[in-house]
Formats: sequence, C-alpha cells, structure tokens
Amino acid sequence: MPDPYISVVIPVYNEEKNLEELYRRLTAVLDGLGKPWEILLTDDGSRDHSVALLRELHKRKPEQIRIIEFNGNFGQHMAIMAGFERVRGQIVITMDADLQNPPEEIPKLVAAMEKGHDVVNTHRLGRQDSRWRLWVSGLHNKIRAWMMPKLKMQDEGCMLRAYSRRIVDLMASTGESTTFIPALALNYATNPVEVGVAHETRFAGESNYSLYKLIRYNFDLITGFSVFPLQVFTLIGIGVSVCSFLFVIFLLARRFVVGPEVEGVFTLFAILFFLIGIVLMGLGIVGEYIGRIYQEVRKRPRFVIREVLEAGGSAERQNPASSKESDIPEAVATETA
Repeated sequence: MPDPYISVVIPVYNEEKNLEELYRRLTAVLDGLGKPWEILLTDDGSRDHSVALLRELHKRKPEQIRIIEFNGNFGQHMAIMAGFERVRGQIVITMDADLQNPPEEIPKLVAAMEKGHDVVNTHRLGRQDSRWRLWVSGLHNKIRAWMMPKLKMQDEGCMLRAYSRRIVDLMASTGESTTFIPALALNYATNPVEVGVAHETRFAGESNYSLYKLIRYNFDLITGFSVFPLQVFTLIGIGVSVCSFLFVIFLLARRFVVGPEVEGVFTLFAILFFLIGIVLMGLGIVGEYIGRIYQEVRKRPRFVIREVLEAGGSAERQNPASSKESDIPEAVATETA
C-alpha cells in the first residue's frame, strides 16, 4: 500500500450503534476521492461493545483502518492526540463517530486544503441539536470571542476539521495534558480558513456530553489559551478597593456630620457578603489555572495505550510522546498486527 494522502482521526466512546454506518459512509467517501487514505479510530475506554466492533472493522481493511485502544477514559482531545502521533497522511481530518459530522462533507475540506490552507476550520449549518445545547454552545462561542478576540473561530464545537501534517506534528509534540485542539492549531497556522458544513442528528445513541462536561470543556479552552479571567479579576479587585476606600471616607464624614448611628448594619453585611463572593470566585479561577499547572508538572502520561491494531505492526513497549519521557512498565503499551 502507498503512503496515505488523507488520514481521518476519530475518537470513539460508547458508539457501538454508529460504527457500522460510519464505516459504510466514510469508506465510500474516501474511496470516491481516488487518493490513498487511512482511518485511525481511538477507543477512549468504551464500556459497550465498541472495541469488538472496531477490531472487526480492522480485519476488513487492515491496511487502511488502524485501531488504538486506551486502557481507560482520557477524553476526546487526548484520543485525537493519540491518533495525531501515528498519522501518516499529508492531510489530517478529525471528526466525531456519532455521524453528526457527515462524512460526505470531507471532500469540501480536502479541496480547501489543496488550495494552500494549512488549517480548515468549520461551522455547522442548520444545527440539529436541542435548544439547551444550542444555547450553551452559543454562550460558549460568545464568551470565547469576548475573552480571546484573536482566536478567529465561529464554531468551537464542530470537530470536523482538517489540518496539514506540519500543524499536526507541531500539536503532537507539545505534550500538553489538557488542551483544545482547534485553538492549538490556530496558534500554529499561517493560512487558516473556515467553511460551512452540514450538520445531522446523531445516527443512534445519546450524546456523551452533559451540561457539566460542556462547562468543563469551556474552562479548558479559556484557561489553556488566555489569562483574560485573571486580568479581569485584577481589574475588579482594583475597582472594589477604590470603591471601598471611598466608602470608608463617606462613612467617616457621615459620622462627623450625623454622629454615631446603628442604621445600615444589614447594608454593610450585604456589601461584605458580595465582596466575599467576589473573592471566592477569583480564588476559584486562580485554582483552575493552578490545577492545570499541577497536571503539567506531575509529568504523568497524557494517556496510556493498551493496544494498537495495524498491519505489519511491531511490539511497542513505550510511547515517548504520550508518556512525556516518564517511566512506564513494559506491559503498559503493546502493539499487535
């Protein structure tokens, strides 16, 4: 088999009902392009029968379909990073396994890449999500645009994107344990572009993203690529300090003019509680940054691979890129043909 021209990287988590349809539609699209291709599917610790189905797909096209199995759940972006470390194509496309990103849109991304762009971002046209999901997504996009105006991205939640091999190699070399891939790619891009793509309802199953996960996902984006929240609370602290100083002067002047009085005690308590709330919120934001610093300085593996299925594979005892050069027992990562 010649080296692939297109690599498609797909994270998989409890998608047993979607894999067969994904295989049928995706392989038909890639075959229609008339260029060598490969698909890398990373199982992110699925608890259903996804692993068995992935192994069956590998047997059908062992030269073109490669399977990476994690020994636990490490998150969508780490599953994509594991694929980035092993891609062989010059154009690398990411997408979800739930078929909300139609594989039929891939030729549009390939055409944009072949025009000389190194990153092709996308925004979803005619979104088929629920109202609360649309509201949360819209709020995320507005917050990100406000806090990070230099990050030109209309729709941060769409994973159907294309990257040049150079961009992918740069992202894989970072070694970050928490990151947001579309934003990281834009940091390295020299000629990005954004195109609209169709959006469909999930083919089967339910979304793995709860409201809490969506909020955490936005925290990862903001704290990973901006110090804006820290700067905001610095400004708030300065403003509150100035107002407090002026309020003290007002109370002192009032004491001289009016004399001692007990009225306004509850107002003072309300102001105190408000200021305490501001302090606790600021400490929470600082804690988010410190927590990510803590994750990085521990130098633990970003993910641990249990097995890699690919044609002509050889035993892989350690994955330096994902382990950050830390010591891992020999049995941690193995690779079989």
